[in-house]
Amino acid sequence: MGLPTVFIRLTGCPLRCVYCDTAYAFTGGKKIEIADIIAQAEQYATKFITVTGGEPLAQPACLELITQLLDKGFIVSLETSGAIDMSAVDPRAVKVMDLKTPSSGELSKNLYQNIHHLNHKDQVKFVIGNDEDYNWSKTAISEYELPGRCEILFSPVMGQQNPTELAEKILQDRLPVRFQIQLHKLLWDDAQGK
Repeated sequence: MGLPTVFIRLTGCPLRCVYCDTAYAFTGGKKIEIADIIAQAEQYATKFITVTGGEPLAQPACLELITQLLDKGFIVSLETSGAIDMSAVDPRAVKVMDLKTPSSGELSKNLYQNIHHLNHKDQVKFVIGNDEDYNWSKTAISEYELPGRCEILFSPVMGQQNPTELAEKILQDRLPVRFQIQLHKLLWDDAQGK
């Protein structure tokens, strides 16, 4: 967080999380060839790329896009809901996988076998909207033996979970997690393209 990064947002998502802040990515967009996406990314003075959505893995060409970006020397992270099989994702990419919490309304969509495709450079993100989410996430961290396997992120639902209160709970419980806040929302509110 905090490094200049090019975000490539792919359209479409099979989930409908209650707190989704990118519903505009459910539909629309325009088809762009992979070579053109790479050419646009090369215009920026950074090697960091985040492929996000919607749910990027819902797009058939997503895997090829990631591989071609990596082959061009970009450092690529994939933000995924964790609801689609990740076994074919290029292992050079950093996978940032959500485990959907109860308040998301999509708890049943978690594809827990994806955890086996994570390694030390990857991340599991829990989006926390309330105490139930927090307690569920604490249990999941232990149940799926996440410490040591990957990084663990707790991110508050903006406007729903007080960030300070969440940070205090994490400290009090001495959880092995990183607190993540959506920096772009602090800097640019909800402006698309920022």
